[in-house]
Amino acid sequence: MPFSRSSGILLHPTSFPSRFGIGDLGLEAYKFIDFLEKSYQKIWQVLPLGPTGYGNSPYMCYSAMAGNPLLISPEKLLDEGLLAEEDFANLPAFPADTIDFERVTPIKIELLKKACENFKTKASPIQQKEFAGFCDSKAYWLDNYALFMAIKDAQDGASWHTWEPELAKREPEALDRAQRQLTTSIFYYKFIQYQFFRQWSELKSYANMRDIEIIGDIPIYVSHDSADVWAHPETFRLDEKTGEAALMAGVPPDYFSATGQLWGNPVYNWEELQKQDFKWWVQRFEAMLDYVDIIRIDHFRGFEAYWAVKQGEETAINGEWIEAPGEELFDAIKQKLGKLPVLAEDLGVITPEVEALRDKYEFPGMKVLQFAFGSDPGNPFLPFNYPRNAVVYTGTHDNDTTVGWFNTSGDSEKQNLLLYLGCIGPEGIHWDLIRLALSSIANQAIIPLQDILGLGNEARMNFPSKAEGNWAWCYQPEVLTEEIGDRLKILTQLYGRAPRRE
Repeated sequence: MPFSRSSGILLHPTSFPSRFGIGDLGLEAYKFIDFLEKSYQKIWQVLPLGPTGYGNSPYMCYSAMAGNPLLISPEKLLDEGLLAEEDFANLPAFPADTIDFERVTPIKIELLKKACENFKTKASPIQQKEFAGFCDSKAYWLDNYALFMAIKDAQDGASWHTWEPELAKREPEALDRAQRQLTTSIFYYKFIQYQFFRQWSELKSYANMRDIEIIGDIPIYVSHDSADVWAHPETFRLDEKTGEAALMAGVPPDYFSATGQLWGNPVYNWEELQKQDFKWWVQRFEAMLDYVDIIRIDHFRGFEAYWAVKQGEETAINGEWIEAPGEELFDAIKQKLGKLPVLAEDLGVITPEVEALRDKYEFPGMKVLQFAFGSDPGNPFLPFNYPRNAVVYTGTHDNDTTVGWFNTSGDSEKQNLLLYLGCIGPEGIHWDLIRLALSSIANQAIIPLQDILGLGNEARMNFPSKAEGNWAWCYQPEVLTEEIGDRLKILTQLYGRAPRRE
């Protein structure tokens, strides 16, 4: 569906300042929303919010529907009386502008477990009732997730397909036995989801009251080592003997990698999903719309045709395109949930068939300015080629920052950009591209915070195909200055993207 003319900022919550070494849903998140409001932004875009696994990637989570426990604010748990100030007494000095996940995670988990134990003894009858209601309402995914994580802990973190066969194959007697033996752990995993969604709901309400909408992100695929694949193996293309992915997801060689990107996720068994009237996908969209206003579908082209690589391949070169039932899927979701507020990440190898699928449902596509200046005037990423029903970015989480990109671009690309702009303004190349995005006819313009701050490639969020060292950038509270907010506000007003004030 087309959206009104607006603009916003791309920032994952892990990047907020925090004395706990990783951004969370506490005070700094609210300060960021205040910054959005004061600078006349109407959108906050986040990356997937799920519980991350190896590599800390939000695109490889243990659940497609659960929240990341590392985003829970200990200070809000303190306000609830579930933690005490002395629990924070021995916090180490964490790095200022990066997340040390190996140090952060055990400290954060220890605090969450302490809060869980306190909840058992201190929760009021109202809190207990609220918790029980949450568990009931989310049972369709929460029960599987909590059991999955509890077993995973008991198995020292091993992937589910290596568990004892009766657990890996979910034999009822084995599951009943695990439920009885792991009661404490199962309660803990339900408790932290309750806290995550409680804190997130409060933050979202705060944003919505200020007319700021949140764009969430649905990765098309889920991690092989996830509660979803374990609980619903029939809906994925798995090796029946080993449980491993028989066909792996990825993309062929592209802008980011000469050997393509081999993600390793299992692709879907679309025939089985069709038999179920796409129930799992409907539930996934329904769950997502519980806590965001707009959904960005990552790798949208995979709903028309997807790149599948056979088990055993080490790169994505030797794959094949296989058609997917995208129209049937979106028709089923639309029938159940109504017209969807969806953005389509339509980057990569895009065919007329992909464009037709996107346009049938009026999903806005994405335009990235960093891709605009490497070819000729027919380049679809040049602003004069945009349709109105589109979202323009200076760059995405997969790109370098604008400053980093410009500094490492080739002479030809730089020359094309300079000819297009006429000159580089005194405020820097990042503000030139921000101005270009905001002035375009695209209905929505979204700028990564790193570009608003004018940071270089040290602030890059992700290097596609690089397994480690990503997702760790964070900022300090003093960088969101009034001067930067005012500059953004002036441009937002100038180009007709500001909210209407009564």
